[in-house]
Amino acid sequence: MAKRSDLPFEPKKKKGATKSAKAPVTAAVRSNAAKPSSKEAKSRGIPEIVSQRMVTRMAIFCGTPTLLGLMTFPLSYFIVHEGWFKLPNVVVVIASLGLFGLGALGLSYGILSASWDEDEQGTWLGWREFRTNFGRVVESWQAYQAQRSPNAD
Repeated sequence: MAKRSDLPFEPKKKKGATKSAKAPVTAAVRSNAAKPSSKEAKSRGIPEIVSQRMVTRMAIFCGTPTLLGLMTFPLSYFIVHEGWFKLPNVVVVIASLGLFGLGALGLSYGILSASWDEDEQGTWLGWREFRTNFGRVVESWQAYQAQRSPNAD
C-alpha cells in the first residue's frame, strides 16, 4: 500500500515526545498565543475551499434524498386521491424512511467524497476521493485505538 501524503490541516505527529511539566504562562506568552501568525492560522483548520467543497457535496447528497423523502407523503396522497392506483401505507412509510436514511448517509458521503487537497477539485461523483478519505479515517481510528489500548508498547 502506498504511503499517503499528509494534508495541510492534519495535526503533526510527534514521535517520541514525552510529557513535560507545564511552565507558568506569562502575560507576554498569553498575548502572543491569542494572535496566531497567518501561517499558523492556515495550518490549524480545514481550508475554506475544502470546507465549501464539503458543504456543497453534503447539500447535494443529503438534500436531494431528504427532499424526496418529504415529497413521498404529498405525492402518495395525490396518487391515491386521483385514483391512479391504491398505495398501501407500508409502501409510503418504507419509501420515506429509506429516503431519509439515504439523506443521513449522504451527510457522511458528502464529507468523505470531497477532495481534501486544496489544489485538487476531485471527481464529480467522488468515489476515488471517498476511498482515499475513508482509508485515512480508518487509519486514524486504528492509530487512536492502538494508542489507547493498555497493551500498546
